[in-house]
Amino acid sequence: MNTASPARVAVVTGGTAGIGLACAEHLLAIGHRVAIFSTQPARVEKAREDLSRRFGAEKVIAEVVDLREPDALKAFFEQVEKTWSSPGVLVCNAGFSPKHNHHRLAFDAIPLSEWNNVLAINLTGAMLCCQLVAPGMAAKGFGRIIFIGSIAGRAIPRIAGASYVASKAALAGMAKSLVSEYSSHGVTTNTVAPGNVLTEMMAPPDSSAGQAALARIPSGRMGRPEDIAALVAFLASDQAEFINGAIIDVNGGEYLPS
Repeated sequence: MNTASPARVAVVTGGTAGIGLACAEHLLAIGHRVAIFSTQPARVEKAREDLSRRFGAEKVIAEVVDLREPDALKAFFEQVEKTWSSPGVLVCNAGFSPKHNHHRLAFDAIPLSEWNNVLAINLTGAMLCCQLVAPGMAAKGFGRIIFIGSIAGRAIPRIAGASYVASKAALAGMAKSLVSEYSSHGVTTNTVAPGNVLTEMMAPPDSSAGQAALARIPSGRMGRPEDIAALVAFLASDQAEFINGAIIDVNGGEYLPS
């Protein structure tokens, strides 16, 4: 894929590990300046050091921010704009999938506090980020909003709990509203739905759940964060301007929509 495009400012939520970090790396590699955040200070510091060493400190912002804190989130985006400019690319990757002894809770056992917490991070946090960047993108006539969804929001969930499934399915619904409102201003919104990818969120590959997941994948291997990041980098490019409102499954053939 040719991802050549002008260097822009990109924000990747949850960008200090797994898919988010891979997205940050790919965007930096093609010339963008990238701001990332998560809630874990040690990971933020490590990601800042590693990315700055590889791509230049002037191209990296990494901060500790909680998506559940609107004021802190707003301050982060204001910092990005003050340091560089308003973002042209937003990758909403941050996500939380609670497990209890490596298992999901039964539907009727989910505490309301857990349900609200998952949606606050996975869905409302993404909404707040979009509110902070979409008007600026529209004013400039260019924007790329990319949601990281999940196979769990597309197919019958096997491991993920109901709160995670609902939040990831809802991202595609929110994308429709953004497409309706901002497409005429040069802003596209798409959802990437990964399957089983080798990150901390997935069951260990050598566990029974991991082996069962592998057996369901026709391609014969688990996904890698780079598989998702390569697509995200393309969707962020000028060449992807006619891809809008899509849900793109990246799962090795495990789920095939009709």
